[in-house]
Amino acid sequence: MKIAVPLDENRTEVCVSFGRAPYMLFRDTQKNTEEILPNPAADVEGGAGLKAAQFVVDQGAQALITVRCGENAAQVLQAAEIAIYHSQGGAARSDLAALEEGKLPLLTSFHAGFHGIL
Repeated sequence: MKIAVPLDENRTEVCVSFGRAPYMLFRDTQKNTEEILPNPAADVEGGAGLKAAQFVVDQGAQALITVRCGENAAQVLQAAEIAIYHSQGGAARSDLAALEEGKLPLLTSFHAGFHGIL
């Protein structure tokens, strides 16, 4: 399974903003590989969540771990059948371990989006 996690500038902590996260971690559990890529949506004027969601889809992820997610981005991810898990906050490694242990809950509440308001 390929798992996406939005990362802060330090590249180890889960970013609270999915769309505006500076980086995305992609962990492939079958190949046992990881890749950290710049998030192309981080600095866009509008639609960051949608663009970040499309980036996750384009990278072939089957799961996303995030603190929060907007409704529009969630629709894109759900249409691509990507499971959205609720981050415990803090280190991405902790969330990845919790997911592997089946201890990370699905994210079921999505906000209306910030639309330029942070």
